[in-house]
Amino acid sequence: MTHGTTNAPAPFRPFEDQLDEDRALALLREAVAGADDGELFLERRASEVLAFDDGRLRTASFDASEGFGLRAVRGETAGYAHSTTLDEHALRRAVETARLAVGDGGGTMAPPPPRTNRRLYADLDPVSGAAFGVKVETLREIDAYARAADSRVVQVTASLAASHQEVAILRPEGDLYTDVRPMARMNVSVILEQDGRRESGTAGSGGRHGLSGLMQPETWKALVDEATRIAAVNLTAVPAPAGVMDVVLGPGWPGILLHEAVGHGLEGDFNRKGSSAFAGLMGQQVAAGGVTVLDDGTIPDRRGSLTIDDEGTPSGKNVLIEDGRLVGYMQDRQNARLMGVTPTGNGRRESFAHIPMPRMTNTYMLAGPDDPADIVADLKDGIHAVGFGGGQVDITSGKFVFSCTEAYRVRNGVRGEAIKGATLIGDGATALMKIRGIGNDLALDPGIGNCGKAGQWVPVGVGQPTLMIGGLTVGGAQAGGSE
Repeated sequence: MTHGTTNAPAPFRPFEDQLDEDRALALLREAVAGADDGELFLERRASEVLAFDDGRLRTASFDASEGFGLRAVRGETAGYAHSTTLDEHALRRAVETARLAVGDGGGTMAPPPPRTNRRLYADLDPVSGAAFGVKVETLREIDAYARAADSRVVQVTASLAASHQEVAILRPEGDLYTDVRPMARMNVSVILEQDGRRESGTAGSGGRHGLSGLMQPETWKALVDEATRIAAVNLTAVPAPAGVMDVVLGPGWPGILLHEAVGHGLEGDFNRKGSSAFAGLMGQQVAAGGVTVLDDGTIPDRRGSLTIDDEGTPSGKNVLIEDGRLVGYMQDRQNARLMGVTPTGNGRRESFAHIPMPRMTNTYMLAGPDDPADIVADLKDGIHAVGFGGGQVDITSGKFVFSCTEAYRVRNGVRGEAIKGATLIGDGATALMKIRGIGNDLALDPGIGNCGKAGQWVPVGVGQPTLMIGGLTVGGAQAGGSE
């Protein structure tokens, strides 16, 4: 199969086509006069989603948007106005709104972000990287392959998603920061039926790259095979036990537990306001020895990576917990200034219609010295959780709840039957202190993560090695484990 291409959109040049840059700069300076910080954020985005379900194309959507967001910051207050109209009239009206946060002024403008020549992903457009018909045919081939591979398959859902985001950030000093951000993702979900019982499995892959790699047969066949394997495992699963027991977490995607239970609590705004379970603990032991956690937006082509964040700051490889000690928070410009530290490149926003805030990029735990097989062998009575679905966390208490999509019962170091319906319940601070084994098999997730905060969604990455955590509460259908 050949992958045809279509014409890419013209480069995003808002100051050549819609706005006069000198006038825009003058209005921005008017908006932030007497403020501590501020910027004009301009964005153009195109996205496409194709979903093939039950043998036919069920969804084919294309969205395009552009607009600006104008921000003026003074102290803890930010004035923000946005518009889908890129012209001087709309910008002038936005100035009036943004200035409400500044009042009489008196602030000192924060220094601009440093420049970077680094590029973490290619300047390409995944949306136009393959012809529409080729995308549909690829999804049709996925459906046919899954049904032919296993006679128990009763439903196949396959999707392709692509987006192309272009941003320009104008600073009051006159500096202009730009970034072109590609994104592509493929997901496959399979439902198997056997003896009247149905179970599902899902697999996906993605990152800041084009669609061509995902559309290669070797890639999507591997996703179909993995989704089918998970569904087949779940067909044999028995109800999960309930009780307090030790848990071994697999590498890679199970790092979503780390992301939720620990990552959000290490974002600067929650700690500045004292609402995080980790507030006021800088320099203290917050995890078991050997635990080192990073947020790293600098990994090439990864879903959570950013050449620059949405304030223009270059992304960083930031150590949050080092050998069990809390050593850093993730910061945007506003919270960093208020806390007297340096921005870490974590100022992110969903779109021009949203104000930036501290957000994770790719959050993961470094590998340790242990053989993963030995970690499982040391588990006397518990579960081995390999895959996770949804989860939630309370930032203030750190309490979390996660559902397992693939898990196994372990007795005396031997992995036994698959279990279903298992949920892991605990709190991040306690779970970190109860880590007893850290594998040497660090893996990152396959590029499928999204993170929500304050109504905003952004793409993220997670990762970890195999871990043993002692004494987590496992919610299940039957009593079991040690209390």
